[in-house]
Amino acid sequence: MSVENVLRARASNQCELCKSENKLMVYEVPPHSEQREEDSILVCEKCNLQLTKKEELDSNHWSCLKDSMWSEVPAVQVVSWRMLNRLRNESWATEAIDMLFFDEPTLAWAKATGDHENSNEVELHRDSNGNILQDGDNVVLTKTLDVKGSSLNAKLGTVVKGIKLVADNFEQIEGKIEGQTIVILTKYLRKG
Repeated sequence: MSVENVLRARASNQCELCKSENKLMVYEVPPHSEQREEDSILVCEKCNLQLTKKEELDSNHWSCLKDSMWSEVPAVQVVSWRMLNRLRNESWATEAIDMLFFDEPTLAWAKATGDHENSNEVELHRDSNGNILQDGDNVVLTKTLDVKGSSLNAKLGTVVKGIKLVADNFEQIEGKIEGQTIVILTKYLRKG
C-alpha cells in the first residue's frame, strides 16, 4: 500500500490540519524525506502552499491548529507546533503553544529545521508594484535593460510572456525576449 493511501485511510480522506477534503497531497515533514507514513501528513492545497511558503499565511485558516495540535500523530503535532510558532503574534497561537507538551524526541524533531524561529512573513516573487508573481504570468518591463553577454536591448514596455520564477532568488524571474531566455530582476517589471 502506498504512503498516500495509508495517510488517506489514517486521515479519513481529510487534511490532517484543517479537515478540508479538497486537493489532498502528501507533505513530508522536514527534515525527513524518506516517504514514510510516520514522517508525513496528508494536507490540502491551501495548507501545503502556506507550509511551503508559496502563499502568505492566513491566520483565520490556521485557527484549525487548535484542534490538530492534539492529534495522536507526532508528524501532525510537529507541523502544528511549527505553524503556531510562525503565527506567534496572534494571541490564540501563543496560548496554544503554551498548552502543548512534547516528549524530547518530538520536540527535537519540531525544532530541527529552525522553521519555528521564522516570522510569519513569506518571501514571494513580487513585481515593482508589490503584486505576487507566479510561473506562467505575463509581465511588462518598466525599464530598458541591457542584457549582459548579449547585444540584446530589452526596451521599456516589452511584454515577457510565460515567465518562470527563479526558485532560490525571490528577486529574479526568467523570461524569453526575442527568443533568448534571460534573467530579469522583479523590481524592473510589472504584472501585465
